[in-house]
Amino acid sequence: MEIKFGDLSREYQQIHGEIDEAIGRVLSRGWFVLGDELKKFEDGFARYLGIQHCVGVANGTEAIALALKACGVGLHDEVLTVSHTATPTVSAISMIGAKPVFVDIDPKTMLMDVGQVERSLTSKTRAVVPVHLYGQCVDMDPLLEISKRHHLFVVEDCAQATGATYQERPAGTMGHLGAFSFYPCKNLGCYGDGGAITTGDTNLADRLRMLRNYGQRKRYHNEIVGYNSRLDEIQAAVLNVKLHYLDLWNERRRQIAKRYNEGLAHLVLETPAEAEGNRHVYHLYAIRVKSRDGLQKYLREKGVETLIHYRVPVHLQQAYAELEYPKGCFPITESVAREVLSLPLYVQLGNEEVQYVISTLKSYQG
Repeated sequence: MEIKFGDLSREYQQIHGEIDEAIGRVLSRGWFVLGDELKKFEDGFARYLGIQHCVGVANGTEAIALALKACGVGLHDEVLTVSHTATPTVSAISMIGAKPVFVDIDPKTMLMDVGQVERSLTSKTRAVVPVHLYGQCVDMDPLLEISKRHHLFVVEDCAQATGATYQERPAGTMGHLGAFSFYPCKNLGCYGDGGAITTGDTNLADRLRMLRNYGQRKRYHNEIVGYNSRLDEIQAAVLNVKLHYLDLWNERRRQIAKRYNEGLAHLVLETPAEAEGNRHVYHLYAIRVKSRDGLQKYLREKGVETLIHYRVPVHLQQAYAELEYPKGCFPITESVAREVLSLPLYVQLGNEEVQYVISTLKSYQG
């Protein structure tokens, strides 16, 4: 049996009639930027999350960058985040001239260790970007208390956690702003690049709408220095279709994760830990295993495709050598990077395919 890590063509086949109609509607209308589909999505996504404002932007990286920019974060400021994340989280901080500062992660959840945040703050710290990695939220209540005490902005990186909740509050509604990616493989993904920023602050939302569109409210009247970062009409139309399936599809992800959890329970590996009070939506199902590289090779030989999220922590990437973090400074992050392996998990993955992955893992002798 051949098991792909993901297969977006299966998703399209499931809903192709609605998708084709939505894209055709945009093409027939002949309006492709800042139109009715975007307005419909922004209103619908804000309503889904139970927050006042949603601002569609070009991608998830720019969602983080513009969110920080809207808060006034920029040159010479420091922004706290984690090194165990997709590099775009950190790229967004660099894009606006700020300096990324890292903290280590919790060994069980592999998310930001909030207990280490305060010791990393300096007089230059302006914001914190908690990364809701793999599909579940960082421990937000203590983080929000710290941010309030130190007058810090909180921008949630929700790229992998659309639909996740923490203490019954949706990801993207707890900090000052939430940044989302709609890259095609995400739990809510479009058919290209796309992103959004959510906030309950009307002033921040107004500033974001200017920042994404050259700094203007009225065409050709530029009030601030802005950017070109807009979620286009075709992608918004796709998202309007998929938003209706989000909860159903997230529940299917949870069902697959439950099958993995039960099937792998007695093996010499760590399955994902779902923190108390969290609703994990399993964008990725990431196990930890000492013999990671050998296991990945074995699974590949047996037809099971896996990926590593993420092999090289950001603080050890050549692009961020100027930050001068020595190897070994974040021991949990570096240990996880050596051991983490993401198994196939997507909505249209069949139960028999999940069982094949489980059986193959059980047969590994490494």
